[in-house]
Amino acid sequence: MGLIRIGIIGKTNTGKTTFFNAATLLNAEVQPYPFTTKQPNIGVAHVSSPCVCREFGVKCQPRNSVCIKGWRFHPITLIDLPGLIKGAHEGKGLGNQFLTVAAQSDALIHLVDASGSIDAEGNIVEIGHGDPVSDYFDIEEELVLWYQKIIEGNRFSIEKHEKTLGIVDAFYMVLSGIKVTKEQIENALIITGLLDKPFKDWTMEESKTFAYTIRDISKPTIVVANKIDLEGAEKNYIRLSKTLKDVVVIPASADSELALRRAQQKGLVEYVPGDEEFRVVKPDALTKKQKRALEYMERFVFSKIMRTGVQFALNALVFKVMGYKYVYPVEDPEHLSDKKGRVLPDVFLLPRHADLRDLGFEIHSEIGKNLIYGVDVRTGLKLPRDYILHDRDVIHLVVAKRGGK
Repeated sequence: MGLIRIGIIGKTNTGKTTFFNAATLLNAEVQPYPFTTKQPNIGVAHVSSPCVCREFGVKCQPRNSVCIKGWRFHPITLIDLPGLIKGAHEGKGLGNQFLTVAAQSDALIHLVDASGSIDAEGNIVEIGHGDPVSDYFDIEEELVLWYQKIIEGNRFSIEKHEKTLGIVDAFYMVLSGIKVTKEQIENALIITGLLDKPFKDWTMEESKTFAYTIRDISKPTIVVANKIDLEGAEKNYIRLSKTLKDVVVIPASADSELALRRAQQKGLVEYVPGDEEFRVVKPDALTKKQKRALEYMERFVFSKIMRTGVQFALNALVFKVMGYKYVYPVEDPEHLSDKKGRVLPDVFLLPRHADLRDLGFEIHSEIGKNLIYGVDVRTGLKLPRDYILHDRDVIHLVVAKRGGK
């Protein structure tokens, strides 16, 4: 299945690269002028959820993930994309390159500058002069128009294949390259009422409506209201939340998260990404500037929104919006270990409808093929192969031996 790919989108100077650095600790270039990010930066971030080790009273020995103070961190791929501007779907700025990479993502984080300190083109202006709500709609419109451009640009191909394959498969031939599934196409056609209307009869308005719906269905998205610590940002955050009724909007300070992660790396503070507090470990080792920065975070970030919002945003997108779940397979149910005696070595991040067979194939194709049943380690209950897994399930898989059971 590979790691989940999450793209960070938004206008320039909204703090996308800072968010990326804070989540991955890769030193991507950060400069206050448009189009600093000319190539997409790709790094490894993590989502986190309470590990089952505490519930079972054991010390886990993670192999494919990390456990920090009872929180299990699983890797995901994070992509920082070049900033978008109006006209991107026509190739303005770095539009085409951006949109192609965005379409390869499984989900998107749409970063807006909640302080209103960028103008419509993404240039830095005085705080409050920009409008984060308009910025959001500008970028979303570009995405939808780009999807429509793909659809309209392949009109001949879709019309031709619709006659022999049907409308769903005809669209799939065009949209599969940007991570759109047949199920998503069918859902979008049903929602828009276009399932039974031949594509040749669609108006431009109908193709745009379909483009909007397929973008919405195929790329789950949350909005991060960044720079929440700056003046006027809270009002804009509330306005964003009220305007975007069907979208999760999360307040954040990517700058604060990056500073804390770096201070934690230097051993100056004790901090686990996503925590609602941090502790200064070496007060005497802090410079005046560092002290002021930490006091500022306490006053303007943690007292306002309880956390920096970076880890919270990643977790909310993957677990809440996308509906992924953590599942822990073990070979020895009694000791919660693998063949080598490692306790809770792996956690698998699986999609909403994943069942026991999906887990088996995720571990190894032979396990998937030869799976007989599973056992819920907590209850000892025998589970059928099509059992839909739940978050935090600890599962023992029973597999047929080669040459018989």
